[in-house]
Amino acid sequence: MSGKELITRMLKVLFVAGEAAPFIKTGGLGTVIASLPQELRQQGVDARIIIPKYGGIPEKFRHSMSVKASFPVPLSWRLQPCRLEELELDGLPCYFIDNEYYFKRSGVYGHYDDAERYAFFSRAVLEALPQLGFQPHILHCHDWQCGLVSVFLTAHYRDQPFYNKIRTLFTVHNLKYQGIFPKAIMLNLLDLSWDYFTVQGMEFYDNVNFMKGGLIFSDLINTVSPTYAREIQHAYYGEKLEGVLAGRAADLAGIINGIDFAVYNPATDPCIFANYDWQTRERKTKNKLALQKLLGLTADPARPLLAMNCRLVEAKGLDLVLRVLAEILDSGAQLVIIGQGSEHYQQLLWQASWLHNDRLAAIIPFSEDMSRKLYAAADLFLMPSRYEPCGIGQLIALRYGCLPVVRETGGLNDTVLAYNEQTGAGNGFSFTNYNAHDFLHTVRRAIRIYHNKKVWNMLSGRAMRIDNSWHIPAGQYRQLYTKLYTEEHLYKAARIAPGTTPGPVPYTVSPYSENPFPVKEVPYAH
Repeated sequence: MSGKELITRMLKVLFVAGEAAPFIKTGGLGTVIASLPQELRQQGVDARIIIPKYGGIPEKFRHSMSVKASFPVPLSWRLQPCRLEELELDGLPCYFIDNEYYFKRSGVYGHYDDAERYAFFSRAVLEALPQLGFQPHILHCHDWQCGLVSVFLTAHYRDQPFYNKIRTLFTVHNLKYQGIFPKAIMLNLLDLSWDYFTVQGMEFYDNVNFMKGGLIFSDLINTVSPTYAREIQHAYYGEKLEGVLAGRAADLAGIINGIDFAVYNPATDPCIFANYDWQTRERKTKNKLALQKLLGLTADPARPLLAMNCRLVEAKGLDLVLRVLAEILDSGAQLVIIGQGSEHYQQLLWQASWLHNDRLAAIIPFSEDMSRKLYAAADLFLMPSRYEPCGIGQLIALRYGCLPVVRETGGLNDTVLAYNEQTGAGNGFSFTNYNAHDFLHTVRRAIRIYHNKKVWNMLSGRAMRIDNSWHIPAGQYRQLYTKLYTEEHLYKAARIAPGTTPGPVPYTVSPYSENPFPVKEVPYAH
Protein backbone atom coordinates (compact mmCIF):
# COMPACT_ATOMS: atom_id res chain seq x y z
CA MET A 1 0.00 0.00 0.00
CA SER A 2 1.42 3.40 -0.99
CA GLY A 3 1.76 6.29 1.44
CA LYS A 4 -1.14 8.12 -0.19
CA GLU A 5 -3.37 5.06 -0.05
CA LEU A 6 -2.57 4.63 3.63
CA ILE A 7 -3.37 8.28 4.35
CA THR A 8 -6.62 8.08 2.40
CA ARG A 9 -7.76 5.00 4.33
CA MET A 10 -7.10 6.82 7.59
CA LEU A 11 -8.67 10.14 6.63
CA LYS A 12 -11.27 11.66 8.91
CA VAL A 13 -13.74 13.98 7.18
CA LEU A 14 -16.57 15.97 8.75
CA PHE A 15 -19.32 17.07 6.36
CA VAL A 16 -20.69 20.47 7.42
CA ALA A 17 -24.02 21.27 5.75
CA GLY A 18 -27.29 23.11 6.18
CA GLU A 19 -29.38 19.99 5.58
CA ALA A 20 -29.21 16.23 5.19
CA ALA A 21 -31.80 13.61 4.34
CA PRO A 22 -33.59 11.86 5.95
CA PHE A 23 -33.49 14.42 8.77
CA ILE A 24 -34.34 17.55 6.76
CA LYS A 25 -34.20 18.21 3.02
CA THR A 26 -35.12 21.06 0.68
CA GLY A 27 -33.28 19.95 -2.46
CA GLY A 28 -30.38 18.07 -3.98
CA LEU A 29 -27.93 19.16 -1.27
CA GLY A 30 -29.81 17.12 1.34
CA THR A 31 -29.70 14.08 -0.94
CA VAL A 32 -25.93 14.40 -1.43
CA ILE A 33 -25.22 14.71 2.30
CA ALA A 34 -27.33 11.60 2.89
CA SER A 35 -25.47 9.44 0.39
CA LEU A 36 -21.88 10.56 -0.23
CA PRO A 37 -20.56 10.07 3.35
CA GLN A 38 -22.01 6.55 3.42
CA GLU A 39 -20.15 5.62 0.24
CA LEU A 40 -16.94 7.21 1.53
CA ARG A 41 -17.17 5.05 4.65
CA GLN A 42 -17.42 2.02 2.38
CA GLN A 43 -14.18 3.20 0.76
CA GLY A 44 -12.26 3.49 4.03
CA VAL A 45 -12.79 7.18 4.91
CA ASP A 46 -14.12 7.99 8.41
CA ALA A 47 -16.82 10.38 7.14
CA ARG A 48 -19.37 11.97 9.47
CA ILE A 49 -21.90 14.80 9.20
CA ILE A 50 -22.98 17.79 11.28
CA ILE A 51 -26.09 19.92 10.62
CA PRO A 52 -28.37 22.24 12.64
CA LYS A 53 -31.03 20.60 14.77
CA TYR A 54 -34.08 22.10 13.05
CA GLY A 55 -37.55 21.99 14.50
CA GLY A 56 -38.68 20.17 11.35
CA ILE A 57 -36.56 17.10 12.00
CA PRO A 58 -39.01 14.20 12.60
CA GLU A 59 -39.65 13.22 16.19
CA LYS A 60 -38.44 9.67 15.60
CA PHE A 61 -34.96 11.07 15.02
CA ARG A 62 -35.13 13.74 17.71
CA HIS A 63 -36.01 11.15 20.35
CA SER A 64 -33.04 9.03 19.31
CA MET A 65 -30.47 11.79 19.85
CA SER A 66 -28.24 11.91 22.90
CA VAL A 67 -26.54 14.99 24.33
CA LYS A 68 -22.78 14.92 23.85
CA ALA A 69 -21.80 18.37 25.18
CA SER A 70 -23.04 21.85 26.04
CA PHE A 71 -20.95 25.00 25.57
CA PRO A 72 -21.24 28.73 24.78
CA VAL A 73 -20.64 30.03 21.26
CA PRO A 74 -19.17 33.54 20.80
CA LEU A 75 -20.79 35.81 18.20
CA SER A 76 -18.90 39.06 18.59
CA TRP A 77 -20.13 40.48 21.94
CA ARG A 78 -22.70 37.69 22.42
CA LEU A 79 -22.31 34.30 24.06
CA GLN A 80 -25.04 32.02 22.78
CA PRO A 81 -25.81 28.63 24.37
CA CYS A 82 -25.29 25.52 22.27
CA ARG A 83 -25.93 21.85 22.77
CA LEU A 84 -24.21 19.18 20.70
CA GLU A 85 -26.30 16.07 20.11
CA GLU A 86 -25.60 12.88 18.20
CA LEU A 87 -27.08 9.72 16.79
CA GLU A 88 -25.92 6.98 14.48
CA LEU A 89 -27.91 6.26 11.31
CA ASP A 90 -27.08 3.08 9.39
CA GLY A 91 -23.53 3.22 10.74
CA LEU A 92 -23.03 6.93 9.93
CA PRO A 93 -22.24 9.15 12.96
CA CYS A 94 -24.42 12.27 12.78
CA TYR A 95 -24.05 15.39 14.93
CA PHE A 96 -26.53 18.20 15.50
CA ILE A 97 -26.03 21.79 16.64
CA ASP A 98 -28.96 22.66 18.89
CA ASN A 99 -30.10 26.17 19.74
CA GLU A 100 -33.88 26.54 19.80
CA TYR A 101 -33.79 30.31 19.31
CA TYR A 102 -32.15 29.88 15.91
CA PHE A 103 -33.43 26.54 14.65
CA LYS A 104 -36.69 25.54 16.34
CA ARG A 105 -38.96 27.26 13.82
CA SER A 106 -40.85 26.37 10.65
CA GLY A 107 -38.94 26.03 7.41
CA VAL A 108 -35.20 25.89 6.92
CA TYR A 109 -33.89 28.90 4.99
CA GLY A 110 -35.32 32.32 4.18
CA HIS A 111 -35.70 33.79 7.68
CA TYR A 112 -35.00 37.45 8.47
CA ASP A 113 -31.97 36.52 10.61
CA ASP A 114 -30.28 33.92 8.38
CA ALA A 115 -26.97 35.78 8.62
CA GLU A 116 -26.96 35.33 12.39
CA ARG A 117 -28.33 31.78 12.28
CA TYR A 118 -25.64 30.44 9.96
CA ALA A 119 -22.88 32.52 11.52
CA PHE A 120 -23.83 30.85 14.79
CA PHE A 121 -23.89 27.41 13.15
CA SER A 122 -20.47 27.88 11.52
CA ARG A 123 -18.89 29.12 14.73
CA ALA A 124 -20.61 26.40 16.76
CA VAL A 125 -19.21 23.68 14.48
CA LEU A 126 -15.68 24.88 15.17
CA GLU A 127 -16.35 25.17 18.90
CA ALA A 128 -17.82 21.64 18.87
CA LEU A 129 -14.82 19.93 17.27
CA PRO A 130 -12.88 19.32 20.53
CA GLN A 131 -16.08 17.86 22.04
CA LEU A 132 -16.61 15.21 19.36
CA GLY A 133 -13.93 12.72 20.35
CA PHE A 134 -13.14 12.86 16.62
CA GLN A 135 -10.53 15.25 15.25
CA PRO A 136 -11.18 15.62 11.52
CA HIS A 137 -8.37 16.08 9.05
CA ILE A 138 -10.76 17.85 6.68
CA LEU A 139 -13.90 19.94 7.08
CA HIS A 140 -15.97 19.44 3.94
CA CYS A 141 -18.28 22.47 3.84
CA HIS A 142 -21.27 22.88 1.55
CA ASP A 143 -22.85 26.02 0.04
CA TRP A 144 -23.20 29.52 1.44
CA GLN A 145 -24.70 28.43 4.77
CA CYS A 146 -21.28 27.00 5.67
CA GLY A 147 -19.06 29.49 3.86
CA LEU A 148 -18.06 31.13 7.13
CA VAL A 149 -16.48 27.95 8.52
CA SER A 150 -13.27 28.50 6.55
CA VAL A 151 -13.33 32.24 7.34
CA PHE A 152 -13.73 31.68 11.09
CA LEU A 153 -11.11 28.91 11.05
CA THR A 154 -8.62 31.35 9.51
CA ALA A 155 -9.55 34.35 11.66
CA HIS A 156 -10.25 32.87 15.07
CA TYR A 157 -8.82 29.35 15.39
CA ARG A 158 -5.85 28.74 13.12
CA ASP A 159 -3.22 29.55 15.76
CA GLN A 160 -4.63 27.00 18.23
CA PRO A 161 -2.80 23.61 18.10
CA PHE A 162 -6.00 21.56 17.84
CA TYR A 163 -7.05 23.40 14.65
CA ASN A 164 -3.68 24.12 13.06
CA LYS A 165 -3.63 21.21 10.62
CA ILE A 166 -7.34 21.02 9.79
CA ARG A 167 -7.91 21.67 6.06
CA THR A 168 -11.06 22.74 4.28
CA LEU A 169 -12.87 21.75 1.08
CA PHE A 170 -15.76 23.98 0.00
CA THR A 171 -18.37 22.55 -2.37
CA VAL A 172 -20.59 24.84 -4.44
CA HIS A 173 -23.91 23.15 -5.17
CA ASN A 174 -25.58 26.21 -6.71
CA LEU A 175 -23.75 29.52 -7.20
CA LYS A 176 -27.05 31.38 -7.58
CA TYR A 177 -27.63 31.37 -3.82
CA GLN A 178 -24.78 33.19 -2.07
CA GLY A 179 -25.88 34.50 1.34
CA ILE A 180 -25.44 38.26 0.86
CA PHE A 181 -25.93 40.49 3.92
CA PRO A 182 -25.23 44.10 5.05
CA LYS A 183 -21.62 44.92 5.95
CA ALA A 184 -22.65 45.97 9.48
CA ILE A 185 -22.43 42.31 10.51
CA MET A 186 -18.64 42.28 10.09
CA LEU A 187 -17.96 43.56 13.62
CA ASN A 188 -21.38 43.25 15.23
CA LEU A 189 -21.88 39.59 14.40
CA LEU A 190 -18.84 37.98 12.80
CA ASP A 191 -16.18 39.62 14.97
CA LEU A 192 -14.01 40.17 11.89
CA SER A 193 -11.81 43.18 11.32
CA TRP A 194 -12.26 45.34 8.27
CA ASP A 195 -9.13 43.68 6.84
CA TYR A 196 -11.50 40.91 5.80
CA PHE A 197 -13.86 43.33 4.06
CA THR A 198 -11.90 43.75 0.83
CA VAL A 199 -12.25 42.79 -2.80
CA GLN A 200 -9.89 39.92 -2.06
CA GLY A 201 -11.88 39.02 1.05
CA MET A 202 -15.62 38.91 1.79
CA GLU A 203 -16.67 42.28 0.34
CA PHE A 204 -19.21 42.02 -2.47
CA TYR A 205 -20.66 45.27 -3.85
CA ASP A 206 -20.46 46.85 -0.38
CA ASN A 207 -22.10 43.82 1.27
CA VAL A 208 -20.82 40.65 2.93
CA ASN A 209 -21.00 37.48 0.83
CA PHE A 210 -20.87 34.16 2.73
CA MET A 211 -20.36 32.15 -0.47
CA LYS A 212 -17.43 34.32 -1.45
CA GLY A 213 -15.92 33.80 1.99
CA GLY A 214 -15.97 30.06 1.40
CA LEU A 215 -14.43 30.45 -2.05
CA ILE A 216 -11.63 32.71 -0.84
CA PHE A 217 -10.63 31.10 2.46
CA SER A 218 -11.11 27.37 1.80
CA ASP A 219 -8.06 25.35 0.84
CA LEU A 220 -9.68 23.66 -2.15
CA ILE A 221 -12.98 24.26 -3.96
CA ASN A 222 -15.15 21.99 -6.02
CA THR A 223 -18.52 22.03 -7.65
CA VAL A 224 -20.87 19.30 -8.71
CA SER A 225 -19.95 18.72 -12.34
CA PRO A 226 -16.92 19.33 -14.59
CA THR A 227 -18.91 21.44 -17.06
CA TYR A 228 -20.33 23.66 -14.31
CA ALA A 229 -16.81 24.15 -12.92
CA ARG A 230 -15.82 25.59 -16.30
CA GLU A 231 -19.02 27.55 -16.83
CA ILE A 232 -18.90 29.47 -13.55
CA GLN A 233 -15.56 30.99 -14.47
CA HIS A 234 -17.41 33.04 -17.11
CA ALA A 235 -19.84 35.91 -16.77
CA TYR A 236 -23.00 34.18 -18.03
CA TYR A 237 -22.94 31.57 -15.26
CA GLY A 238 -20.61 33.19 -12.74
CA GLU A 239 -23.20 35.24 -10.81
CA LYS A 240 -20.62 38.08 -10.46
CA LEU A 241 -18.12 35.72 -8.84
CA GLU A 242 -16.53 34.54 -12.09
CA GLY A 243 -13.35 36.53 -11.42
CA VAL A 244 -12.89 34.94 -8.00
CA LEU A 245 -13.42 31.47 -9.44
CA ALA A 246 -11.14 32.05 -12.41
CA GLY A 247 -8.50 33.31 -9.99
CA ARG A 248 -8.70 30.01 -8.10
CA ALA A 249 -9.01 27.82 -11.20
CA ALA A 250 -6.00 25.74 -10.13
CA ASP A 251 -7.81 24.88 -6.89
CA LEU A 252 -11.23 24.27 -8.47
CA ALA A 253 -12.46 20.78 -9.38
CA GLY A 254 -15.71 19.47 -10.84
CA ILE A 255 -17.07 16.14 -9.55
CA ILE A 256 -20.41 14.91 -10.80
CA ASN A 257 -22.96 13.85 -8.18
CA GLY A 258 -24.20 10.31 -7.90
CA ILE A 259 -27.36 8.70 -6.59
CA ASP A 260 -27.93 5.97 -4.04
CA PHE A 261 -28.52 2.85 -6.12
CA ALA A 262 -30.03 1.03 -3.15
CA VAL A 263 -32.69 3.73 -2.76
CA TYR A 264 -33.35 4.39 -6.43
CA ASN A 265 -33.77 0.86 -7.70
CA PRO A 266 -36.82 -0.03 -9.83
CA ALA A 267 -36.28 -3.70 -9.03
CA THR A 268 -37.01 -3.12 -5.33
CA ASP A 269 -38.65 0.31 -5.08
CA PRO A 270 -41.70 -0.10 -2.80
CA CYS A 271 -43.34 3.08 -4.14
CA ILE A 272 -43.92 1.94 -7.72
CA PHE A 273 -46.77 -0.16 -9.09
CA ALA A 274 -44.65 -2.93 -10.62
CA ASN A 275 -40.98 -3.66 -10.04
CA TYR A 276 -38.65 -4.32 -12.97
CA ASP A 277 -35.01 -4.27 -14.06
CA TRP A 278 -33.27 -3.78 -17.40
CA GLN A 279 -34.05 -7.35 -18.41
CA THR A 280 -37.77 -7.02 -17.59
CA ARG A 281 -38.31 -3.49 -18.93
CA GLU A 282 -41.65 -4.46 -20.42
CA ARG A 283 -43.06 -4.22 -16.89
CA LYS A 284 -42.68 -0.44 -17.12
CA THR A 285 -45.90 -0.55 -19.12
CA LYS A 286 -47.80 -1.65 -16.00
CA ASN A 287 -46.49 1.43 -14.21
CA LYS A 288 -47.54 3.66 -17.08
CA LEU A 289 -51.09 2.33 -17.25
CA ALA A 290 -51.53 2.50 -13.49
CA LEU A 291 -50.32 6.10 -13.32
CA GLN A 292 -52.45 7.16 -16.29
CA LYS A 293 -55.54 5.80 -14.57
CA LEU A 294 -54.58 7.33 -11.22
CA LEU A 295 -54.17 10.80 -12.74
CA GLY A 296 -57.20 10.62 -15.04
CA LEU A 297 -55.15 10.61 -18.25
CA THR A 298 -56.19 8.54 -21.25
CA ALA A 299 -54.95 5.03 -20.48
CA ASP A 300 -52.89 4.06 -23.51
CA PRO A 301 -49.55 2.23 -23.26
CA ALA A 302 -48.61 3.25 -26.81
CA ARG A 303 -48.68 6.97 -26.01
CA PRO A 304 -45.32 8.45 -25.01
CA LEU A 305 -45.49 9.69 -21.43
CA LEU A 306 -43.28 12.70 -20.69
CA ALA A 307 -42.29 13.76 -17.18
CA MET A 308 -40.86 16.75 -15.32
CA ASN A 309 -39.86 16.61 -11.66
CA CYS A 310 -38.35 19.89 -10.48
CA ARG A 311 -38.68 23.03 -8.44
CA LEU A 312 -41.18 25.24 -10.27
CA VAL A 313 -38.81 28.12 -10.97
CA GLU A 314 -37.63 29.90 -14.10
CA ALA A 315 -34.16 28.30 -14.04
CA LYS A 316 -35.66 24.87 -14.77
CA GLY A 317 -36.79 25.90 -18.25
CA LEU A 318 -40.52 26.05 -17.53
CA ASP A 319 -40.86 29.05 -19.85
CA LEU A 320 -39.70 26.86 -22.73
CA VAL A 321 -42.14 24.09 -21.81
CA LEU A 322 -45.12 26.44 -21.49
CA ARG A 323 -44.29 28.22 -24.73
CA VAL A 324 -44.55 25.00 -26.78
CA LEU A 325 -46.90 23.04 -24.52
CA ALA A 326 -49.69 22.85 -27.11
CA GLU A 327 -47.31 21.54 -29.77
CA ILE A 328 -45.96 18.86 -27.40
CA LEU A 329 -49.45 17.66 -26.50
CA ASP A 330 -50.57 17.78 -30.14
CA SER A 331 -47.76 15.35 -30.98
CA GLY A 332 -49.73 12.62 -29.22
CA ALA A 333 -47.74 12.74 -26.00
CA GLN A 334 -48.92 13.05 -22.42
CA LEU A 335 -47.08 15.17 -19.86
CA VAL A 336 -46.97 14.95 -16.05
CA ILE A 337 -45.22 17.69 -14.05
CA ILE A 338 -44.54 17.32 -10.33
CA GLY A 339 -43.02 19.92 -8.04
CA GLN A 340 -43.65 23.13 -6.17
CA GLY A 341 -42.23 26.62 -6.14
CA SER A 342 -43.23 29.88 -7.79
CA GLU A 343 -46.93 30.73 -7.44
CA HIS A 344 -46.79 32.05 -11.01
CA TYR A 345 -45.82 28.67 -12.46
CA GLN A 346 -48.14 26.74 -10.16
CA GLN A 347 -51.13 28.76 -11.38
CA LEU A 348 -50.15 28.36 -15.04
CA LEU A 349 -49.76 24.60 -14.65
CA TRP A 350 -53.05 24.19 -12.80
CA GLN A 351 -54.83 26.13 -15.56
CA ALA A 352 -53.13 24.15 -18.33
CA SER A 353 -53.94 20.81 -16.68
CA TRP A 354 -57.59 21.85 -16.43
CA LEU A 355 -57.69 22.71 -20.15
CA HIS A 356 -55.89 19.49 -21.21
CA ASN A 357 -56.98 17.11 -18.48
CA ASP A 358 -56.71 13.98 -20.65
CA ARG A 359 -53.11 14.72 -21.65
CA LEU A 360 -51.57 16.87 -18.90
CA ALA A 361 -51.41 16.48 -15.12
CA ALA A 362 -49.78 18.79 -12.58
CA ILE A 363 -48.96 17.27 -9.17
CA ILE A 364 -48.49 20.13 -6.69
CA PRO A 365 -47.04 20.08 -4.08
CA PHE A 366 -44.17 17.67 -4.50
CA SER A 367 -44.59 14.11 -3.27
CA GLU A 368 -41.66 11.69 -3.06
CA ASP A 369 -44.00 8.72 -3.49
CA MET A 370 -45.58 10.18 -6.64
CA SER A 371 -42.20 11.19 -8.05
CA ARG A 372 -41.03 7.57 -7.86
CA LYS A 373 -44.20 6.40 -9.58
CA LEU A 374 -43.59 8.98 -12.30
CA TYR A 375 -39.99 7.90 -12.96
CA ALA A 376 -41.16 4.28 -13.27
CA ALA A 377 -44.04 5.15 -15.61
CA ALA A 378 -42.51 7.79 -17.89
CA ASP A 379 -40.74 7.27 -21.19
CA LEU A 380 -39.04 10.67 -21.48
CA PHE A 381 -37.79 13.03 -18.76
CA LEU A 382 -37.63 16.74 -19.59
CA MET A 383 -34.86 18.99 -18.15
CA PRO A 384 -34.53 22.04 -20.45
CA SER A 385 -32.72 24.00 -17.73
CA ARG A 386 -31.29 27.48 -18.19
CA TYR A 387 -28.46 26.28 -15.94
CA GLU A 388 -28.01 23.08 -13.95
CA PRO A 389 -24.98 22.63 -11.65
CA CYS A 390 -25.42 18.86 -11.68
CA GLY A 391 -28.98 17.63 -11.70
CA ILE A 392 -30.22 14.56 -9.89
CA GLY A 393 -33.44 14.02 -11.84
CA GLN A 394 -31.76 12.88 -15.05
CA LEU A 395 -29.66 10.35 -13.11
CA ILE A 396 -32.73 8.86 -11.45
CA ALA A 397 -34.59 8.85 -14.77
CA LEU A 398 -31.78 6.88 -16.43
CA ARG A 399 -31.86 4.39 -13.56
CA TYR A 400 -35.59 3.83 -14.21
CA GLY A 401 -35.17 3.47 -17.99
CA CYS A 402 -36.67 6.90 -18.70
CA LEU A 403 -34.60 8.76 -21.30
CA PRO A 404 -33.72 12.41 -20.58
CA VAL A 405 -34.27 15.37 -22.89
CA VAL A 406 -31.88 18.04 -21.63
CA ARG A 407 -30.17 21.29 -22.50
CA GLU A 408 -26.39 20.96 -22.78
CA THR A 409 -25.41 22.78 -19.60
CA GLY A 410 -23.68 21.86 -16.34
CA GLY A 411 -24.09 18.31 -15.17
CA LEU A 412 -26.69 17.59 -17.85
CA ASN A 413 -23.93 18.00 -20.43
CA ASP A 414 -21.72 15.58 -18.47
CA THR A 415 -24.28 12.82 -17.93
CA VAL A 416 -26.51 12.79 -21.01
CA LEU A 417 -25.09 11.95 -24.43
CA ALA A 418 -27.40 12.70 -27.34
CA TYR A 419 -28.41 9.63 -29.32
CA ASN A 420 -26.50 9.37 -32.60
CA GLU A 421 -28.53 7.52 -35.22
CA GLN A 422 -25.40 6.82 -37.28
CA THR A 423 -23.28 5.22 -34.57
CA GLY A 424 -25.96 4.10 -32.11
CA ALA A 425 -24.16 5.87 -29.25
CA GLY A 426 -26.05 7.88 -26.65
CA ASN A 427 -28.38 7.61 -23.67
CA GLY A 428 -30.82 10.48 -24.26
CA PHE A 429 -31.47 13.64 -26.26
CA SER A 430 -30.07 17.15 -25.97
CA PHE A 431 -30.10 20.64 -27.46
CA THR A 432 -27.74 23.59 -27.12
CA ASN A 433 -29.52 26.95 -27.28
CA TYR A 434 -31.97 28.12 -24.64
CA ASN A 435 -34.71 28.30 -27.22
CA ALA A 436 -38.26 26.93 -27.07
CA HIS A 437 -38.32 25.63 -30.60
CA ASP A 438 -34.93 23.97 -30.40
CA PHE A 439 -36.37 22.25 -27.35
CA LEU A 440 -39.56 21.32 -29.23
CA HIS A 441 -37.55 19.94 -32.15
CA THR A 442 -35.59 17.71 -29.74
CA VAL A 443 -38.76 16.48 -28.02
CA ARG A 444 -40.32 15.62 -31.38
CA ARG A 445 -37.18 13.73 -32.39
CA ALA A 446 -37.25 11.78 -29.11
CA ILE A 447 -40.92 10.89 -29.68
CA ARG A 448 -40.10 9.70 -33.20
CA ILE A 449 -37.36 7.45 -31.81
CA TYR A 450 -39.78 6.22 -29.13
CA HIS A 451 -42.01 4.71 -31.82
CA ASN A 452 -39.04 2.71 -33.16
CA LYS A 453 -39.27 0.02 -30.49
CA LYS A 454 -36.09 -1.81 -31.45
CA VAL A 455 -33.97 1.32 -30.99
CA TRP A 456 -35.98 2.49 -27.98
CA ASN A 457 -35.55 -0.79 -26.09
CA MET A 458 -31.82 -0.71 -26.80
CA LEU A 459 -31.51 2.86 -25.44
CA SER A 460 -33.69 2.21 -22.42
CA GLY A 461 -31.78 -0.92 -21.46
CA ARG A 462 -28.48 0.89 -21.89
CA ALA A 463 -29.66 3.75 -19.67
CA MET A 464 -30.58 1.37 -16.85
CA ARG A 465 -27.14 -0.24 -16.89
CA ILE A 466 -25.15 3.02 -16.55
CA ASP A 467 -23.32 3.31 -13.22
CA ASN A 468 -24.41 6.69 -11.86
CA SER A 469 -23.96 5.52 -8.27
CA TRP A 470 -21.70 7.30 -5.76
CA HIS A 471 -18.90 4.77 -6.20
CA ILE A 472 -16.88 6.69 -8.81
CA PRO A 473 -17.55 10.24 -7.46
CA ALA A 474 -16.63 9.12 -3.93
CA GLY A 475 -13.29 7.88 -5.26
CA GLN A 476 -12.71 11.29 -6.85
CA TYR A 477 -13.47 12.99 -3.53
CA ARG A 478 -10.96 10.67 -1.86
CA GLN A 479 -8.37 11.93 -4.33
CA LEU A 480 -9.18 15.54 -3.41
CA TYR A 481 -8.92 14.75 0.30
CA THR A 482 -5.56 13.06 -0.27
CA LYS A 483 -4.35 16.05 -2.27
CA LEU A 484 -5.35 18.36 0.58
CA TYR A 485 -3.69 16.20 3.19
CA THR A 486 -0.40 15.56 1.40
CA GLU A 487 0.42 18.74 -0.53
CA GLU A 488 1.34 21.61 1.77
CA HIS A 489 1.24 24.32 -0.88
CA LEU A 490 -2.45 23.73 -1.58
CA TYR A 491 -3.64 24.99 1.79
CA LYS A 492 -1.17 27.77 2.49
CA ALA A 493 -3.76 30.42 1.53
CA ALA A 494 -5.76 29.70 4.68
CA ARG A 495 -2.77 30.72 6.80
CA ILE A 496 -2.09 34.07 5.12
CA ALA A 497 -3.38 37.28 6.64
CA PRO A 498 -6.30 38.79 4.69
CA GLY A 499 -4.39 41.86 3.64
CA THR A 500 -1.67 39.80 1.98
CA THR A 501 -3.70 37.09 0.27
CA PRO A 502 -2.16 36.85 -3.20
CA GLY A 503 -4.54 35.84 -5.62
CA PRO A 504 -8.08 35.73 -6.53
CA VAL A 505 -8.99 37.95 -9.46
CA PRO A 506 -11.30 40.76 -8.18
CA TYR A 507 -14.94 40.02 -8.83
CA THR A 508 -15.28 43.30 -10.73
CA VAL A 509 -12.89 42.01 -13.41
CA SER A 510 -13.54 39.05 -15.65
CA PRO A 511 -10.55 37.64 -17.55
CA TYR A 512 -12.87 36.73 -20.43
CA SER A 513 -14.33 39.17 -22.89
CA GLU A 514 -17.14 36.86 -23.97
CA ASN A 515 -18.89 33.70 -22.92
CA PRO A 516 -17.33 30.73 -24.76
CA PHE A 517 -20.32 28.49 -24.10
CA PRO A 518 -23.00 28.38 -26.79
CA VAL A 519 -26.04 29.97 -25.17
CA LYS A 520 -28.40 31.73 -27.51
CA GLU A 521 -31.20 33.30 -25.50
CA VAL A 522 -34.18 33.51 -27.81
CA PRO A 523 -36.70 31.34 -25.95
CA TYR A 524 -39.74 32.43 -27.95
CA ALA A 525 -38.23 32.62 -31.44
CA HIS A 526 -39.88 30.79 -34.30
